[in-house]
Amino acid sequence: MSDRQGQTSWGWPAQEAGDYHEVYGYEAQNTYAYPGAPQYAAEPGYVNVGIPQQASQAPYHPTYDPYAETFDAYDAYSPYPVEPEPAPEPEPGYTLPAVPESAWSVDTRRSKLLGRGVLLCILLIQAGLSLRLRRTAFQDEALYIASGHYELDNLLHGTKLPVDFASYFSGHPKLYPVLAALVDDRFGLTGVRLMSLLFMLGATGLLYSFTRRLFNLRAGLGAAALFSVVQATSVLGNLATYDAMAVFLLALSAWLVVRTDRMNAAAVLLAAPPAALAFAVKYASGLYLPTLVLLAVLTAHRHRGIGALARGAVLGLGTGALLGAGYVLSGPLGGISATTTDRAHGTDTARTMLEHSAQWGGLLFLAALAGTVAYALRGRMGEMPWIAGSTSGRWRRTGLGIVLTGTALLAPAYQIHLQTEISLYKHIGFGLLFAAPLAGLGLSRLVGPHFRHPQLGIMLYVLTLVFGMVQAQQAYSWPDSTQMINTLRPLVDHKGFYLAEEQEVPGYYLRDKTDWSQWQNTYVMEYRAKDGKQYSGPDAFEHAVRDGKFDVMVLHGGVTTDTYDAVRRGLKGNSHYRLAAVVPFSTPGGEKAYRIWVKQ
Repeated sequence: MSDRQGQTSWGWPAQEAGDYHEVYGYEAQNTYAYPGAPQYAAEPGYVNVGIPQQASQAPYHPTYDPYAETFDAYDAYSPYPVEPEPAPEPEPGYTLPAVPESAWSVDTRRSKLLGRGVLLCILLIQAGLSLRLRRTAFQDEALYIASGHYELDNLLHGTKLPVDFASYFSGHPKLYPVLAALVDDRFGLTGVRLMSLLFMLGATGLLYSFTRRLFNLRAGLGAAALFSVVQATSVLGNLATYDAMAVFLLALSAWLVVRTDRMNAAAVLLAAPPAALAFAVKYASGLYLPTLVLLAVLTAHRHRGIGALARGAVLGLGTGALLGAGYVLSGPLGGISATTTDRAHGTDTARTMLEHSAQWGGLLFLAALAGTVAYALRGRMGEMPWIAGSTSGRWRRTGLGIVLTGTALLAPAYQIHLQTEISLYKHIGFGLLFAAPLAGLGLSRLVGPHFRHPQLGIMLYVLTLVFGMVQAQQAYSWPDSTQMINTLRPLVDHKGFYLAEEQEVPGYYLRDKTDWSQWQNTYVMEYRAKDGKQYSGPDAFEHAVRDGKFDVMVLHGGVTTDTYDAVRRGLKGNSHYRLAAVVPFSTPGGEKAYRIWVKQ
């Protein structure tokens, strides 16, 4: 057992062991106390520690209770004192408030206020870029406002329309044109253009709002900043045409789709009226209705799973029902096929249109492409990794990026199919509205977490701004018609018949002295000459001039060169006309002049 004398077999001195047993009620035994235990003789100087028992009783076995709250089987027999439980700490006299997270990726009250301040600066810059553009009425502006006056007279007084505007307009003639005519009566052309500016500013504000909800505050500001300075936004903000109103309605519909993502599926029907109205205002807006339906599915997928498909179906059916009802109430609209679905093909090459599309929206599109890739790979930038919150799955993120960024390609692709570049510089802005959220996200990722590389974001914004300013000035450079209108005013009345290149402009400015039907355009004409033959195209114009059909002719040769050449042929050796005035004007293409011939 041990070679040391005077100790127990457990290492305690014999005297101390006896004291221990005396204190705790045990006796020193030479054998173990349970039945059948082996018998061991104590060595000299040692004692065996046994379990006390009485000869007349069964051996005692302590019962272990695993559910006892505070009893420890060894506490009662341990020679060491049990440490008492620490006393509870007293309640503090005061409590510091929680410090809110400070980051652009967290929507705190401070960040929202800061974001709105930055947004206000963005909108002021956008307004300045549009208002700096100054010209007389553009051909389309004159057409829509003048037609609005005739449509308004038809609605209020039953006056017969001079022509069927619905047969060739690219939007319903009783919507935007009537609204523009009401504003024109009170505030003139400047007031109608300011209305367009308000529509575009509203579209930028809505873009910021739904991008912030889709991603975060910084992405929202980036999207608004880039979209506000591209060429299409600047031009449409000071152009009295359908486009600004249609862009605003599409932005409103997209905002409602995103805003109702967590509501009942039926709530998405709130987005159907502005979507249908956008199509009615400008038929080309129908190209972007599928994007809204897909957006309704993708924004709800995170919360509803496969049930999000029902949300997209509800929006699609609701919009279709409204469009069908509107078509039945308004009657046939030949302009839908003439200007959109079955438009005549042109001769512009795909290469030319791709080059111009890249110039007008290439930087924003590249930023959106980078944002799509970055978002697909990583849902968050990781500025504050301890912030709770899950991100959507990679497939949903990839789908959202492809849908929004790919929408920017719809207008160029469709016009390449039509082989015409007419109005492409305006239509490209519709697609950029949907690509802008991913462009804002791409700008945010380019800057990096905690504004690591702000110079890269500033460089992208400044390049987009400079290119947009130059391109907008080039697009806003049609002939100034002030002097030409002043020259024509004493030469026209309600009896004559007049030929004019871009006849909408004098028809708008001189509507107090002439009627719309008195003006002949230089695009299409059917004419039966004095020799009894029927002519069309350039030949019709040539023979009409030879016969002295027109009382006044205003041409500059910059729009319809074939007609201009035919008129010049008709004037050779013609004693019916004299050249009354040559009115010069300047464009980026050089110096040109209106030539005004008057019948003698």
